[in-house]
Amino acid sequence: MKGVLHCRWLSLVIVSYCFVALFFIPSDNGRSKDTRALSSSAALPVKAVNLGGWLVVEGWMTPWLFDNITNKDMLDGTQLKLRSVKQNMYVCAEGGGDNILVANRTGAAWWETFKLWRVNETTFYLRVAFGQFVRISTKSSELVANATNPGKSEEFVFIRSSNNRVRIRAPNGLFVQARSADAVTADYGEEGTNWGDDDPSVFEMDLNWRVEIGEYQVTNGYGPNATSVLRNHWNTFIIEDDFRTMAEYNLTAVRIPVGWWTTRDPEPPKPFVNGSLQIVDNAFNWAEKYNLRVILDLHATNGSTNGWDLSGTRDGTVDWGKTDENINQSVAAIDFLASRYTQRSCLLAIELLNEALAPDISIDSLKKYYQAGYDAVRKYSSEIYVIMSSRLRADQRELLQYIGTFKKSVIDVHYYNSLDGWFSGLSVQRNLDFINNERSRDLSSVTAENGPLVLVGEWSGEFWHSGGEASKEEYQRFAQAELNVFGRATFGWAYWSWKHEINHWSLKWMIANGYISLNKTS
Repeated sequence: MKGVLHCRWLSLVIVSYCFVALFFIPSDNGRSKDTRALSSSAALPVKAVNLGGWLVVEGWMTPWLFDNITNKDMLDGTQLKLRSVKQNMYVCAEGGGDNILVANRTGAAWWETFKLWRVNETTFYLRVAFGQFVRISTKSSELVANATNPGKSEEFVFIRSSNNRVRIRAPNGLFVQARSADAVTADYGEEGTNWGDDDPSVFEMDLNWRVEIGEYQVTNGYGPNATSVLRNHWNTFIIEDDFRTMAEYNLTAVRIPVGWWTTRDPEPPKPFVNGSLQIVDNAFNWAEKYNLRVILDLHATNGSTNGWDLSGTRDGTVDWGKTDENINQSVAAIDFLASRYTQRSCLLAIELLNEALAPDISIDSLKKYYQAGYDAVRKYSSEIYVIMSSRLRADQRELLQYIGTFKKSVIDVHYYNSLDGWFSGLSVQRNLDFINNERSRDLSSVTAENGPLVLVGEWSGEFWHSGGEASKEEYQRFAQAELNVFGRATFGWAYWSWKHEINHWSLKWMIANGYISLNKTS
């Protein structure tokens, strides 16, 4: 990779020119247009690393962040099954929702599963299969699942025993009971219990699965203590010295995932906490100091594009793109980022969205957003690249032609050999062959002479295979094969991630321990 353009200290003459330009070039509504004569194409292709797990928490990357949360097994999105010990039956909303609760199911599947929305460490909303919330009927003491916007009338307090049995205090102050197999009511007044099988207000609680835990779970889980926890994480997980090390390792760029809540600083909606915008500012300062380019990635959007921890989801539901409101909120976030950072000389690209999931996200919603997001960036800069992608679990070429209609556009593809169980059945050599053959063809299929540039925006040196733990030499061969193939991407590549709980996912660890070696020309 020759001719890499770094963010350098400019000569005194150029500084003087920029100083004059800063004060005499007109601005629009007080916001400067992009006036740089910067040839961003000279920065390509990039050798980048993702700063994952920093400003958008992903629990699998930083599990220790959750250690001090009370009832940390009951975070937002946790799936709950309740079995009445007296009826010896599971509780569910009749018909999956918009109906009464009953305790007449011999087994527990989707309809018998509730999702927790956490109010505090002991108080929760209960969401049923079809999305409604449990409340007390206005006509009787029966519990019904017909609320759409939970509030005080939908708050249930969980009182746990030592053997995972639970009693649930309803909003009226009385306990929930399975009065019969066909009647779950909030009218049991006895305070004391021996937690025995004869008590209709006792339920066995099965927390059988929880949503991938991320930003929402850590902030809502810590409640009023979340600000201090997150600020400590931001200020220690990645620091200026990391940027210096990245430059020493011959990386040329960073991809910085941010959440939509960062664009609402200093008053992000609850439970998100303020202060993350200053960390993004710090990252730009450090990137400029150490001659690194920046890809700014709107990684998490309001409504969630895939239901995973990386999307800032509350309970795994994918709602992004279903209304104009959350599309417009994402456009506003892009507008904010573009207005704030396009004048920074190290900004190379803005990525409009991360990993929209098919079929939950429609093509029409995605196209509508991409056009509006692109226009938002172009209000401030004609030089910055705009990155888009096709949907996950769809043909990676589905939007190739569409994205290619935009000037200075990039298509982002993500290639992993460790997130699909299919790879665990392959030998080490078959994994290598897959990179050299199938991945190579995948990359070629999105590389068109008149199409968008291509970014392999996420990949990792970790891989699954059938032979147990791979040797260091096998990891080296696998990573080198990826570098050889992904090095053909016309915009470049970005490793996931700089730091990680699992060593082979950490580029910092991989380079420091001799698994990957980068030089200035490869």
